[in-house]
Amino acid sequence: MTDDAVAGKAGPLESVAARALRLLDLTSLGDGDTDTTVAALCKRATLAPAPIAAVCIWPRFIALAGSILEDSGVRIAAVANFPAGGDDIAAAARETEDIVSQGADEVDLVMPYARWLAGDVAVARDMIAACKEICGEDVVLKVILETGRLREPAKIHAASRDAIAAGADFVKTSTGKIEVSATLEAAEAMLRAIKESGRDVGFKAAGGIRDTATAAAYLDLADRIMGPGWADPRHFRFGASGLLDDLLARLGGEAGRPGTAGSY
Repeated sequence: MTDDAVAGKAGPLESVAARALRLLDLTSLGDGDTDTTVAALCKRATLAPAPIAAVCIWPRFIALAGSILEDSGVRIAAVANFPAGGDDIAAAARETEDIVSQGADEVDLVMPYARWLAGDVAVARDMIAACKEICGEDVVLKVILETGRLREPAKIHAASRDAIAAGADFVKTSTGKIEVSATLEAAEAMLRAIKESGRDVGFKAAGGIRDTATAAAYLDLADRIMGPGWADPRHFRFGASGLLDDLLARLGGEAGRPGTAGSY
């Protein structure tokens, strides 16, 4: 099969790579991350041949990332209630407040999916609403559903709908910390929920997306459901680190990957 056939409607893989690079949240959320790890990640973001969307890191590295990424145009995202998705609303709110106070641009919050699956939708909605109130209009709140635990498209669709109703700016597939991360089936359910909501909400596919052909499949799906041109950095992200290697290879750039152990 030719590269163009693999890429599908999104176009030749070189064009897909250029498009996907702008949508990338370059991520490191390893248990052993250090200042060195995160500094290497941030420097890698600034050396990309076109601006990437953001770096996604632990909150303790926000100040370091800010010092490296200042005036680069690369946004800083940090995680809250991560990765377990606990049900302590006050704790999630404190983490979110800490992230916002440190100057991050985005918060990636894990929804309390276990409680949601048990039928306690109110806890999930209340946590999202509390964290969005802290974020205000200036900080983007991405809500991680952990679709590998929700499993069924109907449940993924319903969880997306609840997150959107509670104030999510993005719905995101996964933490990348369990055996099943992003899938096209989950992405379709989430994108349809966004479309049906009529709200200006984005989508983030995270975990397991490591090559340009896979990225093309997600972009094809978004183009089909949301329309061509919708998948810009304000509405669509890939949460990954390994993907950058393949994008750069397609674009003829360097594909070295320093300091990304434990990333997804």
